[in-house]
Amino acid sequence: MIKVNLLDSITDKTSVAAFETRVANPRMQGRLVLLVIIALTGLGIMFDWTSANSAHAEVTAELKRQQEQAARMEAIKREQGELEKKTQDIQTRINAIKTLRASQQGPVAVLSAINSRLPRIADFRLESIEQKGGDLILKGDSPNESAVTQFGRSLEFSSGLFSNVSIETKREVLDTANAGSTPPPASADEVVKPVVKQETVTFTLKCKYTQPGSQTASPAGSNAKPATVASAPART
Repeated sequence: MIKVNLLDSITDKTSVAAFETRVANPRMQGRLVLLVIIALTGLGIMFDWTSANSAHAEVTAELKRQQEQAARMEAIKREQGELEKKTQDIQTRINAIKTLRASQQGPVAVLSAINSRLPRIADFRLESIEQKGGDLILKGDSPNESAVTQFGRSLEFSSGLFSNVSIETKREVLDTANAGSTPPPASADEVVKPVVKQETVTFTLKCKYTQPGSQTASPAGSNAKPATVASAPART
């Protein structure tokens, strides 16, 4: 048999009726609405504060990452600038070394080219070699004029290494018998020996020197002019 507790049921119904009576009261309804609004406002404030705090944390973290990246980029730029400066210094040194080597090799190449074309005869010598830009001035003396002409032609026909060769020569007579002193008078019984005189040819050779590789050299003998020899009157 089922037992029903009528006391509890009546109490519950009384409590529900009392609650409904309170809820039906307009004043109570206003309070409930106010409580609901306050609760929703609090929840909204909490949600907004949580969202703002989270967004602030994300922005702060992103700002920190950006600052770190900017610092790394600044360090990379500084290292790149130092590396470029070192590279420029090294390139400047390389250019200076190349210029120095070229300036050192130039005279050596000129002297080697001239020396290989000197006539292989005795008493032929060069007194001076002067280089002004691409022009050369050679001065010397030779026992005869044909050796000077041969030397000029060997320079002219050099595949464009030497060009515009011109030569000025001068014959000089050298007195080898007591030069610079007056000979004593000869007695009647002595035979006067003739004074031995020797001739030498001094020359001034001018030409243009072109470094190998600076321009295409013309073939040997093509459009080449023979060396011009200008002779001066002999001195006695």
